[in-house]
Amino acid sequence: MGETRTPNTDDATTEAAVLRQLLALHPVQLTREELVREVAGDSDEFAATDAVERAIRELSATGLVHGSGDVVLPSRAALRFDELLG
Repeated sequence: MGETRTPNTDDATTEAAVLRQLLALHPVQLTREELVREVAGDSDEFAATDAVERAIRELSATGLVHGSGDVVLPSRAALRFDELLG
């Protein structure tokens, strides 16, 4: 039996992918557009772009990422958590 996919699990998966990408590339600073390409590939599909934008908003709301203009960065808390996990 497979795992049931829901919009919430899809969103959580995208949030995790966005955060992983930001942490893996840190200290490189990515724009939103670059982050969309890194996570969604070359897809011009609205759904893929929208999913990454939603992930950025949710991660920002929980304090895991910060935006400075068009640049998206992992927060100090996210960087420390990543460091602790090794």
